[in-house]
Amino acid sequence: MNIHYKKIAAELSISEKQVSATVDLLDEGATVPFISRYRKEVTGTLDEVQVTSIRDRVQQLRELDKRREAILKSLTEMGKLNPELEEKINAAETMVILEDIYLPYRPKRKTRATTAREKGLQPLADLLMEQKRIDIEEEAAKFIDEEKGVKTFEEALAGARDIIAEFISENAEVRNQIRNLFIEKGVFQSKVVEGKEEAGIKYKDYFDWTEPVKTAPSHRILAMRRGEKEEILYLDIKPDEDEAVDLLEKAFITGNNPSADQVKQAIADGYKRLLKPSMETEVRLFTKKNADEEAIRVFAENARQLLLGAPLGQKRTMAIDPGFRTGCKVVCLDEQGKLLEYTAIFPHTSAGQAKEAEKATIHLIEKYQIEAIAIGNGTAGRETELFVRNLNVPGVVIVMVNESGASIYSASDVAREEFPDKDVTVRGAVSIGRRLMDPLAELVKIDPKSIGVGQYQHDVDQNKLQTSLDDTVMSCVNAVGVELNTASKQILAYVSGLGPQLAQNIVEFRDANGAFKQRSQLRKVARLGDKAFEQAAGFLRIHNAENPLDASAVHPERYGLVEQMAKDLKCSVKELMTDDKLRKSIPLQKYISDDIGLPTLNDIMAELAKPGRDPREQFEAFSFTEGVNSIGDLKVGMKLPGIVTNITNFGAFVDIGVHQDGLVHLSQITNRFIKDANEVLKVHQKVEVTVTEVDTNRKRIALSMKENSPKPTEREKRENSYQAKPKPFITKKVVAQEPESDLQIKLAALKDKFR
Repeated sequence: MNIHYKKIAAELSISEKQVSATVDLLDEGATVPFISRYRKEVTGTLDEVQVTSIRDRVQQLRELDKRREAILKSLTEMGKLNPELEEKINAAETMVILEDIYLPYRPKRKTRATTAREKGLQPLADLLMEQKRIDIEEEAAKFIDEEKGVKTFEEALAGARDIIAEFISENAEVRNQIRNLFIEKGVFQSKVVEGKEEAGIKYKDYFDWTEPVKTAPSHRILAMRRGEKEEILYLDIKPDEDEAVDLLEKAFITGNNPSADQVKQAIADGYKRLLKPSMETEVRLFTKKNADEEAIRVFAENARQLLLGAPLGQKRTMAIDPGFRTGCKVVCLDEQGKLLEYTAIFPHTSAGQAKEAEKATIHLIEKYQIEAIAIGNGTAGRETELFVRNLNVPGVVIVMVNESGASIYSASDVAREEFPDKDVTVRGAVSIGRRLMDPLAELVKIDPKSIGVGQYQHDVDQNKLQTSLDDTVMSCVNAVGVELNTASKQILAYVSGLGPQLAQNIVEFRDANGAFKQRSQLRKVARLGDKAFEQAAGFLRIHNAENPLDASAVHPERYGLVEQMAKDLKCSVKELMTDDKLRKSIPLQKYISDDIGLPTLNDIMAELAKPGRDPREQFEAFSFTEGVNSIGDLKVGMKLPGIVTNITNFGAFVDIGVHQDGLVHLSQITNRFIKDANEVLKVHQKVEVTVTEVDTNRKRIALSMKENSPKPTEREKRENSYQAKPKPFITKKVVAQEPESDLQIKLAALKDKFR
């Protein structure tokens, strides 16, 4: 295992000691948030990304070891294992190299080569591979045996060539070189299926498209694959066939005679029938997993930004789920998000009903002293916003809220459990209001895949996507902290060390015994043992608790330390938390010990200064341009405010209030060169854009932010020109988040070997 630690340390540019300590903590059941927050001295202050990378990479290497053991066992049972082969297997650093070594020995279904061997043609194949000058017809005739099914010398030669073709296609060195050729010089080629031009108009860009494998970006790979899956496109991957065959001939042709000619025939057949299909499958897998990885990375980052969106906070809120014919569902919520009243209004059907809607809405605003109004951004959203703004209610914040996933929540078991006797539209409106108050607390109730910030999310590996999103949600929940006495079981389930069952047990204990008065009461919750308490306690908050530290992120294991500091200063813990001068007078060096260092002490000081501080940004109200409600209202050159709704590899989508997001291409985000939109933008960020193109038929809007950026230098102009072209898809040598079966790591190593 130490060799794994050394490898991981080199890949992540950290020490072996840090890797070893982190793996030990993970193996003991510690979570990533807990390790990165409360075990900084143990890990050498590794952050969440580094801890996650170690976790995923050690899992890859353990999977590699398990497969290595299985292969060694199989070869031993077959009697094929020898010292040289064992050394090669033990030296294999990636799964693909390991499988290449094992391929010639792996039990397989009956092939043309195995049939030829059964006919006794292996010696003829060996003779031909020697490529000596012989009379091949005479030698082949010696293998004619009608009982075995070899009737002519031509059949004998054909069988020998089948054996040679399979031998060549299973040669590990050759497979490495051909694999490298596919990656370095292969091309994607997509064509429209005849007769599918109209049905597949959204794939028009790929009707006759060729692009190098090496430079194809993830979004185009996923788009072509989706088009293929929908039977709109044909998709092929191929290198220059002549170059591939020439590479094979250089590796195996040693003569210039009839025997060598037979080997050449076998090479051509083996490449076309065996090696090319095998490599195409591998490279499809390789490029798909690369594309998946990038799409998942983008999705996870977008989800993080959305989850950590600025909360309005505890305000009395009216929420409206807009609609035309069916009316708008209106709910009123108290400061904690509790449903007080609900109704339906019809402001868009007739003048009379609009007047009634106005009276009803104003009545509810006054009755419940509403401080904010949240309006869903779906159908009739802009029209409903205009209706509400025309009410002229002073002091009330009016906000359009992204309602993606609200319908998923409203039909979910979670919503049915919370509002068993309410209509789905009422549940959806409640969700819209709560999203404004606290996006994180509400969004954790739905599958992260339903919140509308993904790129080809249904096309990527669903298990890997789920793992990444679960990591992201857990990271966000624990970064913000959770109020123990008001949190739903859904958000509690994401707290470090808990999970759904313990979250349910906490809620049941709270319902039966009343509010928690101190963190230590958690130990009384059913099945919540010492380990779970250790992992979870620091991320749970109790405001107005008996011990003021219970409202902070200071872990209970450090309460004694803080109490000692207060004792040394002859003050109370509460005074220490409220008096800046007292805190600054603490000599931190005095409290350093074997397991407590300056990183932990600095964290404690920060928490004492602002206990339970929320890391999210402050809420700012936003409104769209009046009179611009549909794509038909847009004109090229318009400058409009907008909100970033999604970030992709090729740019960012922005909601400008017309029910169709516009695209700001990567090259149009800023005047300077950027490789990633996340360098400049975040999901939910408020921006100003200029309309550059409107395609009403295809419902496409092109936007630019460049006029709002500093003018570019000459160098940046050249870089922006390059940026508009397709970019190479860079293969990392090590991607700790990928499973070891992922060919990304393996193929990168092979490319280096044959470069």
